[in-house]
Amino acid sequence: MNKTIFGILSLSLLSLQFYAQDSLSTNPVQDEFNELIENSNNYQGYKVVDYEALVRLKNNTNRHFDELRAEIETQKNTANEQIAEIESLKKELQATQEDLDKVNAEKDAIKFLGMPMSKGSYMGMMWGIVAILLIALLFFIYRFKNSHATTREARKRLAETEKEFDLYRAKALEKEQRLGRMLQDERNKTSNN
Repeated sequence: MNKTIFGILSLSLLSLQFYAQDSLSTNPVQDEFNELIENSNNYQGYKVVDYEALVRLKNNTNRHFDELRAEIETQKNTANEQIAEIESLKKELQATQEDLDKVNAEKDAIKFLGMPMSKGSYMGMMWGIVAILLIALLFFIYRFKNSHATTREARKRLAETEKEFDLYRAKALEKEQRLGRMLQDERNKTSNN
């Protein structure tokens, strides 16, 4: 759209320039002055000019000046219109550029928890969170394995302690039974005597 408008403005300015050059290159007033001077008579070192030709030249000159003034006014108006149109197009282009910048900023931004962030910041933050979670996962896996090894060791010691306790209980029971038999044997001996 902007290229089309620019092309139209350029063509209209060029056509006005060529028209102005054509009107200046063919100057009928200059031709009339030359003709008047050539057709005038000499009298004692002066030129005698026909009065009617002089009045015609004056009228033609005034008419030509009026035409030139009208043409200048028309060209000024056209130039002012074109300047106004160029200014409005510049404003429109600036507004379009601002809209484009806003759209690009919105396209490159992501809202995270209600805050606008650029995509690069968002990606960096997300990878940072992933890295922190991965480190936390590795830490908890290490702690779990360490706790599991400690628990396994404690269970192994508990099993060994239970075996020792069972052996001790069996020995204590055996000792108690032996002492109980010995006591019974002594009682039996004492009661027989």
